[in-house]
Amino acid sequence: METITWNDFEKVELRAGTILEVADFPEARKPAYKLKVDFGPYGIRQSSAQITKHYTREELPGKQILGVINFPEKQIANFMSEFLVTGLADESGDIVLTVIDRPVPNGSKLI
Repeated sequence: METITWNDFEKVELRAGTILEVADFPEARKPAYKLKVDFGPYGIRQSSAQITKHYTREELPGKQILGVINFPEKQIANFMSEFLVTGLADESGDIVLTVIDRPVPNGSKLI
């Protein structure tokens, strides 16, 4: 594991956002959803997330998650991802979202 400095950590814009919309993403190579997330003053951004094993489309709207909003955009199939959804792999390698258990303002930075 490489050690980073506090300045390195401060460069990562890990921000709170609320999931607004979830759509299927059949064009993705691995099962995924398209998410629209409200990051408050940083706007509404879209991303894809391979979270179909643990979450249905219906249960995701309203959840607050952590996203990295200062990565460059990335094209995934015919879709442009504007932020990185964060999560952890379970024992099977399936992604569990990094969720916020009490409401905070959208756009809040992880400190």
